[in-house]
Parts: sequence; structure tokens; C-alpha cells
Amino acid sequence: MATRTTFNDVILAPGDTGAIPLAEIVPWALLALLLATICLYFVSTEQGAVSLFDGMAVHEFVHDGRHLLGFPCH
Repeated sequence: MATRTTFNDVILAPGDTGAIPLAEIVPWALLALLLATICLYFVSTEQGAVSLFDGMAVHEFVHDGRHLLGFPCH
């Protein structure tokens, strides 16, 4: 029967901090940056001079968020 390792069973060697290598963090950080940039675009500039979608659906969806973040929209 296979043994199951739980979080409490993991023992770190003296001096080992269990730090995550930078090479594993970078792809996730870039993905988070991309998603944050897309969200900021929709909240800040969509339905303006550089809008990607016709109509007011996106504007109405993020309307309160615009005011909460201090972006003027009307």
C-alpha cells in the first residue's frame, strides 16, 4: 500500500527555507500581470476612444468599478 505524505510530514533540513525557485514564479507572475492589465483596460478605457466592443454592455458592467477606482466615465 502506498504511503501518503501530508504537509505535516514534510521536514526541512536545517537552513532550508523551502523557498520557491524564481524560475517557477516567473510564468505565474507574467500571467498575473497580463490578467491585471486586461482587467485594468476594461475598467479604465473600454467604451472610450479605443474601445474594442460596440455598445454599452462593457461600460455598464464595470461602471461602479470605474468610479470606485477614480476613473471618470461621464
